[in-house]
Amino acid sequence: MALSLLPQIILVKYLANRPDWIENYYSNGLYPLISNFFRLLFGWLPFTIGDILYTLLAVITIRYLIRNRKKIRYNIIPFVRDVIMVLSIAYFAFHILWGLNYYRKPINQHLALDITYTKPELIALTKSLIHKSNEIHFQITGDSAKIVTIPYSKNQILKMSKNGFQRLSITYPEWRYDSPSIKKSLFSTALTYMGYGGYLNPFTNEAQVNGIMPKFRDPFISCHEIGHQLGYSAENETNFIGYLAAINNEDIYFKYSAYTYVIGYCLNDIRTNDKVTFDKLYSELNPGITKNYQEVTDFWLDHENPLEPVFKSIFNSFLKANNQKDGIESYSKVVALLVNYHQKYPL
Repeated sequence: MALSLLPQIILVKYLANRPDWIENYYSNGLYPLISNFFRLLFGWLPFTIGDILYTLLAVITIRYLIRNRKKIRYNIIPFVRDVIMVLSIAYFAFHILWGLNYYRKPINQHLALDITYTKPELIALTKSLIHKSNEIHFQITGDSAKIVTIPYSKNQILKMSKNGFQRLSITYPEWRYDSPSIKKSLFSTALTYMGYGGYLNPFTNEAQVNGIMPKFRDPFISCHEIGHQLGYSAENETNFIGYLAAINNEDIYFKYSAYTYVIGYCLNDIRTNDKVTFDKLYSELNPGITKNYQEVTDFWLDHENPLEPVFKSIFNSFLKANNQKDGIESYSKVVALLVNYHQKYPL
């Protein structure tokens, strides 16, 4: 079993060069069956099985190391063999249960979208998103200076997330989302100090959202994590799917969360090369929207810690090792999809 790790790695590298095969036989073949099975199995539970399994694994590992520390010292080869065996099992489970989605065809090919755009196109989209966000913000508050407060509980937001996918699936049947399995993580405090808003457990297929973040972000993040459940691993693609699902939700708070979220990516892209235009566009946002942004900024600043960059670096390396050459920067690549999508379907 330990020796099988190397052939597995070779096989994955081989499959990585065959995205059509992955797309047809795994992402649109085997994976939906696996995902639906686990969502049916664990989705009805109010707590996250995956987090419990991680906790048990950590406890068992620590207990084993403490109890066998002397034996390990004098029997290092059997110990290394056992470690490689565990890694081999984990590597196989990760890829067969979800990880092969990293090597599927890019979503822009599926939707016939270009991935290049001009600065004028980006600015035009950003202006449209700002106008849309200001409009929705005023519908909610009736006061351009008032901060938006989502009136739902986090559990209500998670339950409502599927509604946008139901409407979206009319146009894109492959994004139909049955048997929801999206929950607040038991490790929300730890996720916060690591700098994450949510994650998908690849072994139990549970989508998990940071339970202590400001609710302003929750509608978009929950839709983003469902995008991972549907078999999309690239962060820019799940940002895009999450955006489409949230703006297709009939609830106005979901629309507000989505529009204001992607404005941040567009503005950051503009700021990279044109600070003057960035300042001008940012000033056009309703003051209440910028207060929501500040609410999120203050939250992350309150939980800033020396280990966060370490966790971000590890995650960055993980993404790069799994066919996302831009690492964490891949999140912002959603801008290309947004610009080209709204060239076809204007706001």
